[in-house]
Formats: sequence, structure tokens, C-alpha cells
Amino acid sequence: MLAKITVADYMTTRLIKLTKEMTGIDAIKKILDHKITGAPVFDEHDKVIGMFSEKDALKMVLEVAYNQSSAGNVTEYMTADVVKVEAEMSIVDLAEKFQNTSVRSFPVYRDKDLVGIISRTDILRALATTAYAENHGNVA
Repeated sequence: MLAKITVADYMTTRLIKLTKEMTGIDAIKKILDHKITGAPVFDEHDKVIGMFSEKDALKMVLEVAYNQSSAGNVTEYMTADVVKVEAEMSIVDLAEKFQNTSVRSFPVYRDKDLVGIISRTDILRALATTAYAENHGNVA
């Protein structure tokens, strides 16, 4: 049953977008306000050019604190080499991928289009919901 559930079934489709012109501080405020682990950074053509995560935010804050400088642009701290996952990927396969990385969320693509974000919490929710349903006779 679990192998048939895809990333698309549990991904978040309401994307919080960061822009390349945004300051690092504004990006941090946005991810904190929305209680998310990270968000995609877009260029002026609405193309994803990176991901800005909590880890990137911590790096920025520490750098600012140690160097007593001002925070720079989000593009200075984002992860530019973005690892993407496909919407039709099995959540079991993605759970294994999460287990082998420190990344807490991935952008989800269908072909070349960004269609959502999936986090560890989303995967855990999918696995727990399905396991509960199977153990209690309700197929989710």
C-alpha cells in the first residue's frame, strides 16, 4: 500500500516564494512566519535558482554575528545546487532519500514545472496515516 502513495499525494502546493532581490533577513522572516523549513528562491523569470533553508539562515546569522556586518542578499546564502524530486516518486523512496541526507525539504517537479514542496514532516505524516489506517482496518 505505501509504495503506491506518491509525493504528489502529500506535498504542499501553496508555495512560499522568495525572490533573488530579497535580503537574507526578509527571507528568514518569511520562513519563520510561515513555519516552514525552507523555500525556493526565484529569479525575475519565475525560475527556481536555489533553495533557502533554516541551515542557510543559521549560516547567515552566524556570519553576521561573527563579522559584525549586515546581512546580505538571499542569493549569497541559498543553496544553488538544488536537489529535486518528481511528483510521482513513491513516498517510501523519498523517505529513504530523506534518511540519507540532512536536507529537510525538497522542491517537487512534474516534468520541468515546480508543483510543490515536500518535507520530512509531510513524509512522516503520510507514513503514519497509512500505517494507522492499515493497523485499524481502514485503508487510507
